[in-house]
Amino acid sequence: MRNLEWISVSTPYVTPRLPGAAEAWGAEAAQHGGVGTQRLLDVTEIVPTAELAEALQLDAGAPVIQRRRLMLLDERPVELTTSHYPATIARGTGLAELRKIRGGAVTLLAELGYRPRRVSEDVYTRRATDAERSLLQLRDDDWVLGLTRVLSTDDGLPVELSVMSMTAEGRRLRYESSIA
Repeated sequence: MRNLEWISVSTPYVTPRLPGAAEAWGAEAAQHGGVGTQRLLDVTEIVPTAELAEALQLDAGAPVIQRRRLMLLDERPVELTTSHYPATIARGTGLAELRKIRGGAVTLLAELGYRPRRVSEDVYTRRATDAERSLLQLRDDDWVLGLTRVLSTDDGLPVELSVMSMTAEGRRLRYESSIA
C-alpha cells in the first residue's frame, strides 16, 4: 500500500453516489495520493451455496448474479471483491452485465428502488488461497484481511452480499454508521 497505514471507512461504499461523483474506490485512492481503478473479472448467474442463499434470504436454488472485481491501486492489485445480488433484482439490469456501473452497484440499487439502509459487516483475517495469492500477487505465507458485507433495505430485504479479500499490510478499517 502507498502509506504505512491506510484507514478505510465503509460509509462511502454503502451510500449511493451523487450524479457525476467519482466512484468510491477512485475517490478513496485519490485521498491517499494514488489512482484507484478496478478490473471486472466476470459476471455470471449462479446457484448460490446454502450459506449465501440464507444470507440473502433466498429459497434454495434461487439464482443470484455474481460480479467479481479486482481492485487496483496505481495498477497494483490490492483487493478481490465478489458481490452477489438476488437475480430477481439484478437480472436485466447493469448488475447482470459485464461492464462497469456508473456510480457503482449501490447507486444502481437505489435507482431500482432498493436503497440500502442497513449494513452488516464481518471482518476477519486468514491465509490467502492459491487464487488470491495469484490475483493479488502475494507471497506463499501472506494473509488477507477479509470483509463480508450484507446490505439491506429499510424493511430488511438483503440486496447485496459482498466478500472482499484485501492485502493486509498497512490496512485498517474504521466503522462509522448512518446511511442517508
